[in-house]
Amino acid sequence: MADPVLRVMRPGEEPEVAALIHFSTNAWYVKNGRPPVFQCRPEDCLLFTDVYGDLDPGCCLVMEEAETGRIVGSCFHHPRSTHHSVGIVNVHPDCSGQGLAGRMMARVFELAGDLPVRLVSSAMNLDSFSLYTRSGFVPRQIFQDLLVRVPQAGFGTRPSPGVRPAVLSDVPQIAALERRLGGIERAGDWEYFIRNIRGIWRVFVLEKADGSLTGALASVDAAASCLVGPGAGETGEIMLALILAQLEALSGKTPVILVPVDATDVVQSLYRLGARNCELHVAQVRGLWQSPQGLVIPTFMPESG
Repeated sequence: MADPVLRVMRPGEEPEVAALIHFSTNAWYVKNGRPPVFQCRPEDCLLFTDVYGDLDPGCCLVMEEAETGRIVGSCFHHPRSTHHSVGIVNVHPDCSGQGLAGRMMARVFELAGDLPVRLVSSAMNLDSFSLYTRSGFVPRQIFQDLLVRVPQAGFGTRPSPGVRPAVLSDVPQIAALERRLGGIERAGDWEYFIRNIRGIWRVFVLEKADGSLTGALASVDAAASCLVGPGAGETGEIMLALILAQLEALSGKTPVILVPVDATDVVQSLYRLGARNCELHVAQVRGLWQSPQGLVIPTFMPESG
């Protein structure tokens, strides 16, 4: 059989890519003795094609079987001024071991040029871990995936002084804060979260008396993804205040938060709220890396950091 063809996803193929994301991701977890990640309908994974289509149109690579036309691989990528990020990568189980993920990654490297390429990968999936490290990625930071069941009435915590919902005029400060603390810039993403055209985003900031911002934290609440992040804060205390604000706003939900393993105070505080570990993830970078200052939280939606 002819090798699958690497190309860009075409308009109208979003449902097929969403179904591939749902099926292939769940199949890997079930095969490895874990419950399915997506406890939702396949069509709910249109979240990925919708959001990434809004943020980065034309930035989804697919692998198409030459004989059947079936899409058997997909890879989202996110070009930014400071870096190029790799989003969710999927290969149909029928085609595992054929090097399709490697071909898609090689194309992302071409598109990134001299920019660093960043991703967050599962520490459980040694196949993908090996794929990335063989491709030149270096593991830089480990995160605990903390799952928090928020009571219907919330936890009853009051917002810390200075914590408030973000507004569009905050975007320049948020972007500068993330650049200073994390070494990346994505003002367009933060504007997108705050505009919230799909009704699934929420952003809180912590503002000092002089009007400067010391932390920002987003969350997404959708059928295929309930996550707290991305965010950046000057201290763990600041980030914890923002996390608690997000959790209160997600009452009755079960969000996941990726917390750096060395953020001991934040981790212990979330444990006291009943959080439990559900997975570990690794931040990997191919190229220039800046060690985070303060506390930086990544996310899987969107994987643009």
